[in-house]
Amino acid sequence: MKGEQIDAWYAGKTHDFGGNVQALFEPGGFPIWTSEVDPGGVVDIEAARRHVLPAAYPAARTMPILADPGYQGAGHGIHTPFKQPADGNVLSINNRTYNTLLRALRCLGERGFALLVERWKTLQQTTLSPNRIGDLVRAALVLVHFEHGRIS
Repeated sequence: MKGEQIDAWYAGKTHDFGGNVQALFEPGGFPIWTSEVDPGGVVDIEAARRHVLPAAYPAARTMPILADPGYQGAGHGIHTPFKQPADGNVLSINNRTYNTLLRALRCLGERGFALLVERWKTLQQTTLSPNRIGDLVRAALVLVHFEHGRIS
């Protein structure tokens, strides 16, 4: 109802309760870092500005950082796809080509999420307190590193 307080852990995007965890991946898609959990109602760009972007901006000078449309306006060195014009026009061929190439490269990052979420099923449907989701994701990250011989 209008004017009602919405639970911070409720994510309108998924119409469910959960958390927002940011992650960084190597260029080949291997996960290297995950953030603390934010409430599911926190939009990606806000979570990224809090957890990821301050550390990522220095790297963006030498290596492009690829992101999805939720990071539009993240700043210099963060590459996001062009949005479709709202007025019914279509994107130029150059912008469509850019979007295609960006999405083709970003699929490697999505592979990194799959290494975490698909391998460790508990991350798909957890009944833990939302505040503990970050601990669970970090544990999965350590297990992925162990499983792939990055740590022993």
